[in-house]
Amino acid sequence: MNTVVLVGRLASEPDLLNLEENKARTVLSLAVPRTFKNQEGIYETDFFRCILWNGIAKRAKEYCKKGDTVCVKGRLQVREYVNEQEEKKFITEVIAESISFVCSTKKKEEIT
Repeated sequence: MNTVVLVGRLASEPDLLNLEENKARTVLSLAVPRTFKNQEGIYETDFFRCILWNGIAKRAKEYCKKGDTVCVKGRLQVREYVNEQEEKKFITEVIAESISFVCSTKKKEEIT
């Protein structure tokens, strides 16, 4: 079973790309803090590249902003590509099946 659930803050604005055949893709950078301190006593943060497709891609672009806390549920995918130096590289991404809005960075009076 390949399932991942991440809760973190959006590290950047969602980037929506409209593709051919009425498809849309949004790329999110999700910052997820670790629950333990490193040897220096600091909580480290992991950054995950999340890919959303079609309907959830459009909704994420419309409703989510940098700094918002969201929950992303999906699967991990490892993809291969060749860089400019013609070296084979691998990237791990989360292919999102759903995204839930947890908390906004907006002030309370802006929401009501």
